[in-house]
Amino acid sequence: MSDLRPPRFEGAFHLRDGRDLGYAEYGPATGRPLVWFHGTPGARRQIAPRARQLADERNVRILAIERPGIGASTPHAYASVSEWAEDIEAFCDAKQIDRFAVAGLSGGGPYALSCAHRLPTRVVAAAILGGVAPSVGEDAAEGGVSPLVRLAPDLLLRMRAPVGGALMRLIRVLEPWSDEAVDAFARFMPEGDREVFRDPAMRQMFIEDLQRGASRQMQALVHDAALFGRHWGFPLAEIEVPVHLWYGDADNIVPVEHGEHLADRIPGAVFKRRPGEGHLGGLGAAEELIDTMLAHWEDAEA
Repeated sequence: MSDLRPPRFEGAFHLRDGRDLGYAEYGPATGRPLVWFHGTPGARRQIAPRARQLADERNVRILAIERPGIGASTPHAYASVSEWAEDIEAFCDAKQIDRFAVAGLSGGGPYALSCAHRLPTRVVAAAILGGVAPSVGEDAAEGGVSPLVRLAPDLLLRMRAPVGGALMRLIRVLEPWSDEAVDAFARFMPEGDREVFRDPAMRQMFIEDLQRGASRQMQALVHDAALFGRHWGFPLAEIEVPVHLWYGDADNIVPVEHGEHLADRIPGAVFKRRPGEGHLGGLGAAEELIDTMLAHWEDAEA
């Protein structure tokens, strides 16, 4: 096994309505906060090995929060992606975090943008790594997963418990053959993603995160898909905070055109193409992402 730094802290935050949000922290408790939203699927340990190292080196406090229905987070059906920002605001209030940056990988991208829209006086900047674009409404993008998720979002919501249960059992059955399962998955991915899985620490991170996240439940994946088929609850043109987007141009899940689409519709957004990389290649941009967020911190303090 490779050397993969564990979280400094793991636990659950109790919301006022009785729900829990599972989360993990990396880096010093006194560091500048970066609230991280995992991909679909994913959980609180989906933090790249290099990002874990940089958290200590750059004095960054990474808080990876699990969405409802995965890990320690209570299953819950939001009406839209926008409602996620309410829970994040409550979480940050309780942690006495006034200003923070947000980052979202893949399915975590819409949730990061919801915080950027809803909490403009608190979000310093937003980083999106291969994030999903809207599939309906005035901001809809074509291609990728969009045609799939908008087929029957309400049906997906009703099916999240049985489908989540079946996925959880499948992951448990495959646990003794996790390496073989990763290899089988990688064969359907572009070369850039296969290179990601050749890194022992990155491979361990994905396996560990999925197994721990699915140890009790697996509804979040289905819930994400259902919400992506609905209107997000806000227009992209109303986002005021700085947004940076990293997309691989060999991505066969969320095409690079989705990133260009978001950059065209979010005022002042900065788009960065990563040549030859697939859907997971953005995890290799950890250093650039963290340094970019820290630069906005310095601008805000100045």
